[in-house]
Amino acid sequence: MGRGVSGIRDVAAVVERTAVEDFLYREADVLDRWRLDDWLALFDDDATYEVPATDAPDGVAGRDLFLIADTMPVLRGRVTRLKSVNAFVESPKSRTRRIVGNVRITGTAADSIDVAANFLITRIRKGVTDTYVGRYDHSLRVVGATDFRFRRRRAVLDHDALRPQGKISIIL
Repeated sequence: MGRGVSGIRDVAAVVERTAVEDFLYREADVLDRWRLDDWLALFDDDATYEVPATDAPDGVAGRDLFLIADTMPVLRGRVTRLKSVNAFVESPKSRTRRIVGNVRITGTAADSIDVAANFLITRIRKGVTDTYVGRYDHSLRVVGATDFRFRRRRAVLDHDALRPQGKISIIL
């Protein structure tokens, strides 16, 4: 096994891709069940949740326009609003189904890994079905050999525009 600069074993030698897949599948299930507090528990306290604009998929938060660029305090507020009975944009709540695939470990550091995956999310609400297609680019903190926490959760849409819905009211 490789050794990092600080003597910590390289996480790529310890982490199995299947453990990463299980983490992402569990996250998808939590979101599909609208267990948003359980979803927030999958994040580090200083994590970010990003969705770049459809015309700038490689954009940088803070420099480029983003659909969503949440720090944890903002993300907690987003979840509180989504759970509220006053969240008319999600009342009644959407039904969603997520498919996550083609999971790859794309980089490693002493205590974290970078992960890419593809997603297909179907949202059904009031007789209308919307489909979101894209890729995830995540940075995960390794918690043991089989668990993780999001440092950065980034959903990059393949869409050229958000038609017909025009907005994102669910967690991608």
